[in-house]
Amino acid sequence: MVKKVAIVALAALIGWSGSGGEDLKVKITENLPYVDVEVNGKIVRIQRIQDTEHKLRNSYIRTSRPAPPFYVQEFKPVKGIDTVGELELLNFLKDKVNLDKGLLVDARMPKWYRQGTIPGAVNIPFSLLYEKRYADKILSQLGVKIKDGKRDFSNATELMIFDNGPWCQQAVREIKNLVELGYPKEKIHYYRGGMQYWQILGLTTLKPE
Repeated sequence: MVKKVAIVALAALIGWSGSGGEDLKVKITENLPYVDVEVNGKIVRIQRIQDTEHKLRNSYIRTSRPAPPFYVQEFKPVKGIDTVGELELLNFLKDKVNLDKGLLVDARMPKWYRQGTIPGAVNIPFSLLYEKRYADKILSQLGVKIKDGKRDFSNATELMIFDNGPWCQQAVREIKNLVELGYPKEKIHYYRGGMQYWQILGLTTLKPE
């Protein structure tokens, strides 16, 4: 069963007025040094790596992977689905997730998720939505109700979905599965950059407990 993870953004994304951020030499934007979020009762600070000589040393330094299956994904893989970047994702954490009006979803298989994810994300592997017994349980956790044998999406949770990056199909498959199940397109957002772009920008990642 999928459980929501409560996330509370403690730093304002616009007009931030905290302390300590002035000393950061690598900020997210001019007025946004970092964002603090609460994950499972603990505060996690999302900020960029401060070492300007830092380079990735994990698998995300690779430029090419076998294709098939790792083809470059379209910018808008499903018509009607909003594609976003990092700042939109951070705003989503502040304006939606912290108010329990949205959910950040890591669509990757658990082995990827366990290696590190975006703070506050919950893992809903795309493959689970292929099976009705799992799909209905997941949808029920996302605010979807069954009425007279039909799915009622009127109170469906707004979702931000990501995977490994532009070369990965897992988020796209999840989005397509959700749309096929009837999930409203206007309640789905696609962070195409995924873990690769997130880490290229030096943003904080978290290994789930």
